[in-house]
Amino acid sequence: MRLIATSTIKEYIKKNAGAADALLEWAGKVERAEWHNFNDMRSTFNSVDYVGNQQYVFNIKGNGYRLVAIVLFIPGHVYIRFIGTHKEYDEIKDIKNI
Repeated sequence: MRLIATSTIKEYIKKNAGAADALLEWAGKVERAEWHNFNDMRSTFNSVDYVGNQQYVFNIKGNGYRLVAIVLFIPGHVYIRFIGTHKEYDEIKDIKNI
């Protein structure tokens, strides 16, 4: 998959160094993946959830962080929309439109 907005990860790591290893591991898995559908994605990340509007929520570092991404299986792009703590994620009013 082609990971779009890796700068979002880099910026988040600058402010939250404790998430660095887990986010970089997530990014590496995404870039090596060849997903064609949600089941393929689940084989890589078994805790990923679909929240609508082509957006998926990934648990990062034992659910300490959440990452929301738009996944376009064709053409194989993953757009990072949000990275934050579980608490910050819970404060999002409309996850489908972030």
